[in-house]
Amino acid sequence: MDAYASGKGVLFLTPHMGCFEITAQALAMRFGGQYGPLTVLYRPARHAGLGEVMEQARNRPGLEAVPTTLAGVRQMIKALRAGHAVGLLPDQVPPEGMGQWAPFFGKPAYTMTLAARLAAQTGARVVLIWGERLSWGRGYLVHTQSMGHDLSADLDVAVVQINQAMERVILSCPQQYLWGYARYKSPRQDA
Repeated sequence: MDAYASGKGVLFLTPHMGCFEITAQALAMRFGGQYGPLTVLYRPARHAGLGEVMEQARNRPGLEAVPTTLAGVRQMIKALRAGHAVGLLPDQVPPEGMGQWAPFFGKPAYTMTLAARLAAQTGARVVLIWGERLSWGRGYLVHTQSMGHDLSADLDVAVVQINQAMERVILSCPQQYLWGYARYKSPRQDA
């Protein structure tokens, strides 16, 4: 894949669509050995024992799961600067203060700024990816697509561009988007 070969790091973006978990596993298996691990965020479990199980289940060869903390974000920046890849779900509603309101299918949605900030800070190549579930349990088809243009240096514009890219991906196979996900909710307040 040309994005990996650029050596600038790759920022893979996928919406809550199809089997988004399979995309990380597919990338790790296909490219992890040659280009280093794919780093993805996960929300740590509230129960300590369950947290250990989740961490062991998510960390696989070529795949490194980091917590949704400042330390996890630092690990993502470090991975991108090393020319590795990072995966994000930019339609995830972030905590208050970590996003901005931007249109998503014509309605204002509180949208993370992390994807746009990571691309701006590291110069990483942005690639859209989604895992399509095939009928009758026949497996998955992983789709990739470039953004088609660079993200704007203006954060507000870049966030809108990412939402528009997610809309295009979703419209390619709308029956597999997780429409039940509360995309338009207000951000949660962290303690």
